[in-house]
Amino acid sequence: MTTVTTVTAPAVLTPAQHGVWVTEQTLPAGPAYHLAVTIRFTGALDVDRLSAAVAAVVARHPVLAGAVDEDLVALAPGSAEVTLVVRSGGVADVADLVAAPFDLRRGPLARFTLLRTAPGEHLLCVVAHHLVFDGTSKQVLVADLATAYNGGTLPIGDTPAASSIVDTAAAAAFWATRWQEPLPPQLPGLRHPAPGAESVAVPFTVGTAALAETAATLGITHFELLLAAWHALLRRYGNGTVTTALELSTADRAVPRIGLHVNELPVSSTPDPAQPFAAFARALRTQLRELYPHRAVPLSHAVRLTPRAALAPLTVSYRRRAEPPTFDGVDTTVDWLVFPGAVRGTANLQLVEGPTVVEGSLHLVAGSFAAEQVAAEFQALLAAAVAVPETPVADLALPSTVDVSTVGPAPRDTVVDRFLARAAADPTAEAVVCGDRRVTYGRLGAAAAGLADRLRQQGIGPGSLVGIALPRTAELLVAVLGVLETGAAYLPLDPSYPAERIAFIRDDAGAALVLTPSDVSLDHTGAPDAGVPAADDTAYVIYTSGSTGKPKGVAVPHGALTNLVDSMRDHLGSGAGDTWLGLTSLSFDISTVELLLPLTVGARIVLVPPDRHRDAATQLRLVERHGVTHVQATPSGWRLLLEAGLTRGDLVAVTGGEALPADLADQLAPLVRRLVNAYGPTETTVWSALADIAPGAPVTIGGPVANTTLHVLDDALRPVPDGIAGELWIGGVGVAHGYRGRGGLTADRFRPDPFGAPGARVYGTGDRVRRGPSGLEFLGRVDNQVKLRGHRIEPGEIEARLATHPTVAQAAVVLADPHGPRARLVAYVVPAGGTVDPAALREHVAQALPGYMVPSAVVALPAFPLTPNGKLDRAALPAPADPPAAGPAVAAVAGGSAGTGDDTTATVTTIWQEVLRIDDIGPDEDLFDLGGHSLTITQIAVRIRKRLGVDVPLDVFFDTPTIDGVVAAIADLREAR
Repeated sequence: MTTVTTVTAPAVLTPAQHGVWVTEQTLPAGPAYHLAVTIRFTGALDVDRLSAAVAAVVARHPVLAGAVDEDLVALAPGSAEVTLVVRSGGVADVADLVAAPFDLRRGPLARFTLLRTAPGEHLLCVVAHHLVFDGTSKQVLVADLATAYNGGTLPIGDTPAASSIVDTAAAAAFWATRWQEPLPPQLPGLRHPAPGAESVAVPFTVGTAALAETAATLGITHFELLLAAWHALLRRYGNGTVTTALELSTADRAVPRIGLHVNELPVSSTPDPAQPFAAFARALRTQLRELYPHRAVPLSHAVRLTPRAALAPLTVSYRRRAEPPTFDGVDTTVDWLVFPGAVRGTANLQLVEGPTVVEGSLHLVAGSFAAEQVAAEFQALLAAAVAVPETPVADLALPSTVDVSTVGPAPRDTVVDRFLARAAADPTAEAVVCGDRRVTYGRLGAAAAGLADRLRQQGIGPGSLVGIALPRTAELLVAVLGVLETGAAYLPLDPSYPAERIAFIRDDAGAALVLTPSDVSLDHTGAPDAGVPAADDTAYVIYTSGSTGKPKGVAVPHGALTNLVDSMRDHLGSGAGDTWLGLTSLSFDISTVELLLPLTVGARIVLVPPDRHRDAATQLRLVERHGVTHVQATPSGWRLLLEAGLTRGDLVAVTGGEALPADLADQLAPLVRRLVNAYGPTETTVWSALADIAPGAPVTIGGPVANTTLHVLDDALRPVPDGIAGELWIGGVGVAHGYRGRGGLTADRFRPDPFGAPGARVYGTGDRVRRGPSGLEFLGRVDNQVKLRGHRIEPGEIEARLATHPTVAQAAVVLADPHGPRARLVAYVVPAGGTVDPAALREHVAQALPGYMVPSAVVALPAFPLTPNGKLDRAALPAPADPPAAGPAVAAVAGGSAGTGDDTTATVTTIWQEVLRIDDIGPDEDLFDLGGHSLTITQIAVRIRKRLGVDVPLDVFFDTPTIDGVVAAIADLREAR
């Protein structure tokens, strides 16, 4: 063991050191500022020689033995010794050695530990604090250790070259038009990790041969090429403006010294997807060259910044390494990328270039995004860019994300054929239960055939459209089957709709006639006529709401309908022994599953009375009385069933029509035999994706039904990487004919399938999804994203967080007054049996989401308004109360000592005048507007402690940066003593 104590004069913290110091005092940085390097020795290591080498290195670089003198805001000799510790251990001990905290006030700021890992094997772990160490310091330290170990002489305590003069005014002018707070990045699978989740490192390598050749051809450096590839990848992830913080060297290359000789500055780019990568790389090079002259000025000295561990959520560190030096008599392996066990921001990309490879390491909090995918896609995009630099950014090859589901032809037979076959095979089987009536397959088939005969006599056949305005009774099924037997399509006209809407739909669709209860009877029978509808004939036209307020009719062919029925049958395993609950209005397309699937497999339908579609108690009684096995409902409908006392454990529960909240899934899944989350728009025939949701499992919409493709595409209809949000486009045999009588709208939303066979089409759903490990994750509508004070916000993310609070049954978030001065997020909640505490809910959100995503107001409602189809009616949510007017800023500051003219105010004012060198400062003037920054804050805090005996936390100056605010904080601190 060798001990070295160095004594040097205090040195004022450099701006970079001061930035690290302030961050350490205001944020829980943990080991994020710990830098480490390890050297593995194999052979006869002379431990005494290594100890002497450590002593020589510390003597030459006394900052390693330093500490921070808070009064002087300087680096001074530490009160603790620098010690080389030699003990037994292994690689597993390195993480603990790196994570062990430093006492910045006592020092030292570096530690050396030699682990005896095995006979003839040693591992030296050197850990230093970022205050006195950076990436280049690692190379200086290893080189100096080798020189001293090999018997060479190191100069002792030589003086570093004087710092070059920095032009803060020029930097401020440079950043005035360039600095913007970086937006949260979009990354594959990005989530808020669980509290306390550990940080991890994902390593990868890139060869340098092709990299060097391409960089030379483009006239850029290796680093500029790597950074351009990183920015291009982030653009592919949907980041319109890409911002990364870079560690830029400020060292004097002529005199390599250990210390903090880097400054972190941001660089932003807006890659054009159509721009050739080569042109983008050169443009980024130009931007970097404009930045480099200001590399010595911390950004906090040029613009107003709050304390933060990193200037941007994404940071990049790059170093070039020569071959490591040799140590006499032993073989050595140096690990330059020892992970500190913490990450500053969302992720840090570390790149260390050696003679043959670039060693990469992506640091992140575990579970925050799909880091392995990002690393692999970075390598793939870089390889594509290096191979053909003129490739447009959007076309640089990534691993395929195209849905490769097999799409076969649409079934040639129809639901009519399937029903008639079941009726012929077992005519006495019970088909429908409607109140006290029970209707067999034979009777239902005969009645449908009789209606079909009468319709044909009126000229109804293929190409015709027949309106059905019947309540949910057995006659409704007769009407549907009878119309379909003729080859015509049916048009649902819900009798509960306003007369004006019914008239519009009937006239807009051009219905040949409308069936009412007086037109349909179980007693009028006929002989079935199988095989009349063809697969391409339209089976039904259902009207959906339009974005312009004008409903539009979706025409769905028989082949698509039969494909859906087959897919649901196979996925659910539904057969002749099952009983389905007929709950949904015919005007809602999911009714086709409840009414037609059972009739194609010989199952039974129990119809809910027309006036009981929201009476959960009646529905549960029907379920129990008739042994119902399958129930399909919207999430809102399932909540009603749960509230009514749903306990039956052998149900197959199908939910869809709106997003399934995680809390509802957690309640429902344990109570049923299977919980199937179904997704699909009317335009692709009811359900296009299915997911079985196990208790406690993540909620997804799963994968495609049979003969269906699900493409996640960007605005230019290019596939986005897995885990990245995009619009869902659906292809396959379920795609509808289009919108009846709306050729322009059909052409806009139904496009040629760029990935399918000639003639195939895809439909743009307008829904945002991303591919996750368990299937597609539904994120909301494309147009649901809101922007508040420059921040992009997905209301669904806030809603999901609110729904995890035990007092909340349902949640919806809207942006109130989006274009006015009072724009704010408002949360609407339905209490889970009791009352809600708005403050507690806002705190609950704040615990998991950024502050700008915390609703300004919480409005409790006894129930959410619903559309006729059972979905949340956002337009019917009551307007929130106006927010309270903001009072004077000083009124919100506890203590109330502002402007009193007492000794404290006078002393604080004098200190501000001394530090800022301004004679006249008002009590409410902003510190940062007066030119303050992190260094001046520390100087002010030190003088307040000396003159007033109060230690004011540094974050006070950022939260209330006025004399009034600081005086009030001093009063609070004194009172709390």
